[in-house]
Amino acid sequence: MSSEAVDVVRLLTVSGGTLAVAESLTGGLVAAEITSVPGASKVFRGSVTAYATELKQRLLGVDATLLAERGAVDPQVAAQMAAGVREALGADWGVATTGVAGPDPQDGQTVGTVFVAVDGPSRTGTGSARGGKVEHLRLNGDRAEIRMESVRSVLALLLAELAGEQTGNERAQDTERNGGF
Repeated sequence: MSSEAVDVVRLLTVSGGTLAVAESLTGGLVAAEITSVPGASKVFRGSVTAYATELKQRLLGVDATLLAERGAVDPQVAAQMAAGVREALGADWGVATTGVAGPDPQDGQTVGTVFVAVDGPSRTGTGSARGGKVEHLRLNGDRAEIRMESVRSVLALLLAELAGEQTGNERAQDTERNGGF
């Protein structure tokens, strides 16, 4: 188990948050990494491994026109996968991976092109929806290395978002304690 997975489970446990995972190129590796952490059952809702493109639309609600026009390896597809799994599994946070691990290019994208995404709740007090965050990766290595780096990258992206939420909540609590100043 990775330190990122341990930290994700710890931060979600502390905040009372839950996580759902949508995977394509990683084929269940993100879910396996999270569930390798003792106590993950408190925060992990489940996962959808939508390897086939049509399952991204049918199970995760990814726009069919987007898939037809751009293919499955696209930043908007990753964002919609994360939002879709979050909604489908009733989680506070959703993460997604889509990309090309090789050996051949796919949807006009070269091997090593990966998109990872996080979708989470709105920040307390902002009144605006949080929306998603997508990161475009250009990875080197063989198929296994690309898949493992994709797992690490999506967990790191989620950690950054969770840490940002923690900081935001601490600021809000501090403001309340200090009379709004």
